[in-house]
Amino acid sequence: MFLNQYRDRRVLITGHTGFKGFWLCTWLLKLGAHVTGYSLGLPTEPSGFSALGLESRITHITGDVRDREAVSSAIDRFRPEIVFHMAAQALVRPSYENPALTFETNAMGTLNVLEAVRRAPGVRALVLITSDKCYRNDEWVFGYRETDHLGGKDPYSASKACAEIIAHAYIPSFFREGARLATVRAGNVIGGGDWATDRIVPDCARAWMSGAPALIRSPAATRPWQHVLEPLSGYLWLGANLLVGESRRGMQLHGESFNFGPSAEVNATVGELAEALARHWPGFSLSMDRAAADGKKEATLLKLCCDKALAHLDWKAVLPFTETVRFTAEWYRRLHENSGEAQLSEMFAFTTGQIEAYAVKARERNAVWTD
Repeated sequence: MFLNQYRDRRVLITGHTGFKGFWLCTWLLKLGAHVTGYSLGLPTEPSGFSALGLESRITHITGDVRDREAVSSAIDRFRPEIVFHMAAQALVRPSYENPALTFETNAMGTLNVLEAVRRAPGVRALVLITSDKCYRNDEWVFGYRETDHLGGKDPYSASKACAEIIAHAYIPSFFREGARLATVRAGNVIGGGDWATDRIVPDCARAWMSGAPALIRSPAATRPWQHVLEPLSGYLWLGANLLVGESRRGMQLHGESFNFGPSAEVNATVGELAEALARHWPGFSLSMDRAAADGKKEATLLKLCCDKALAHLDWKAVLPFTETVRFTAEWYRRLHENSGEAQLSEMFAFTTGQIEAYAVKARERNAVWTD
């Protein structure tokens, strides 16, 4: 799997305590990597990172990505061979409440990682994770390509566009030799262990675990949902190819950007997602605020075109919507049903099992990264 590039490798993840971060830690541990995480504490309570007891399974460093010296010290001390930069202020609404923090974390944090990596001769590859929100949203119906305009009408989106611009200035200026870099963009990610505010899946999980109905405020909003393991498979596959030096098709990947998203037909409303989740959690109910959405057309849908990932990496998403929902609901149900001292080992084993099940489905659907 992933060309066996991660076994016994030293891997550093910034933002490892976050939603995608804890899943990436778990997958890399399964692949036999030596994982170090650098993060400013837990972003939510509860958290998937804590539910799996990952602090005792990896080298866990508490640090602020805005602190350039601390980032450099962590990289110098651990000497990673590949870095996945995920640390971010990852929510739109808090970006309005604290725009300076958002820009400092997302833009200057990316700069600090780039500065640290360019001075660390042992780093061979760097995957910079930004967001689908880095694109200037012109509200068209077709997917955005990697060459489309960057921008943002809110601080979060603009900060991610800034991170991309910084990266693509650094690559030709300072990375003509040494580490190979690429940026990646994904969005509308769901899966077990996400506890962020103002997100449909965590809102449903919190309501159902407390025995209350879940209130769905924008049931008509449409999104191309994807399970967290889909983009992570893309990040890991891209990282493996950067370590090798080129893609299996002989294409140079250094300095490129890639979208990772579901196939075009995976598109469902928030209401459809909530109803699909509820079918995997018997006994719990939903309350749809349909009146609030009457006559309102979703105007801010932002889809990604992933043709480049297919052409350059032979990467494709593999889960249909029904399996994405089932994987997600089963994780929360398992957490709800387990408690006590055995919970950490049980949830780690269950999460690893979901990764194995996903890999089996990917192999059945001829995903090349499973080789």
